[in-house]
Amino acid sequence: MTQAPTPTADTVRRLVSSLLKEGAAGVGPEVRPVTEGAGHSTWWVGGRHVLRLAPDREAAVRQRRELRLRDLLRPHLPVAVPSSVAHGEWAPGLTYTLDTKVPGGSGEEHDVSAVGEADLAGLLTGLRGVPARQAETLGVPRVAPRSLEALRRAAGRAAEPLAAADEFDPVRLHQLTGPAAVQLAAQPGTAVLVHHSLGGEHLVVSPDGRVRGVLDWSHAVVGDPAEDIAGLAVAVGSPAAVRAATLAGYGARPCLRGLWLARCDAVVRLAGALGGPDAAVLPLLRLRLRRAWEAILLERVTEFRDGDGDV
Repeated sequence: MTQAPTPTADTVRRLVSSLLKEGAAGVGPEVRPVTEGAGHSTWWVGGRHVLRLAPDREAAVRQRRELRLRDLLRPHLPVAVPSSVAHGEWAPGLTYTLDTKVPGGSGEEHDVSAVGEADLAGLLTGLRGVPARQAETLGVPRVAPRSLEALRRAAGRAAEPLAAADEFDPVRLHQLTGPAAVQLAAQPGTAVLVHHSLGGEHLVVSPDGRVRGVLDWSHAVVGDPAEDIAGLAVAVGSPAAVRAATLAGYGARPCLRGLWLARCDAVVRLAGALGGPDAAVLPLLRLRLRRAWEAILLERVTEFRDGDGDV
């Protein structure tokens, strides 16, 4: 198998110079990686554009699909979706898209205000309004809901090394019993278009706390709406996520399911990173664990009738 090339600053400059005719002769906009380290796939281009390079063929397939999906999304969402000003291949079989930058900072830089929660509610409402079959014709996969019972067991195992490191009290997981996991199972017929990666790094938030845009739709699926509620729980905290989901019309079951997806995932991910080679990621994972485990009043709801608490 041929190894994919590693994009460098020179690679990016040459590509950008062929796409943008700016500045003096031979001088293009500044390019710099969005994150530190090696093997970058996302680059700032001046102050107005972002260049995203697919690092492998699987990512290229997702990027091509994302470009089609973003056009479908725009009429349904109250927040911005990036627009591509140019796209193609930067290496054989590997795609790129040069996107306009959505003004604002990330959800990790700015807190979401009460009005911003209403923006998130509009996002969730808009996603539910996107025709799922139309998304699937664009190549968006349909994904079955995850087993909350299996995730509960995985979190129980992950909690042991966290407890030994004084990172987490495993007793907290006892709130999610086996019968509760069954009660919170996803109900048939509730699948919607799901961003599936609604972390703070993909939310564009203005200094006043408004949510102005959502980035990176490459992992979107048709599936369990609780996954996006879970993503918001680790991005903005469980109370804000549940308030936004409730404003969007979601009932108790998907809200609580999203809460427990977020909590179990956060435990498993922190345990997986603990003692690993990338210690720099630990503060963010600890923050996400704290956000996911923020208490909400809705946790007092424990019994459901068939169809109760769903959209």
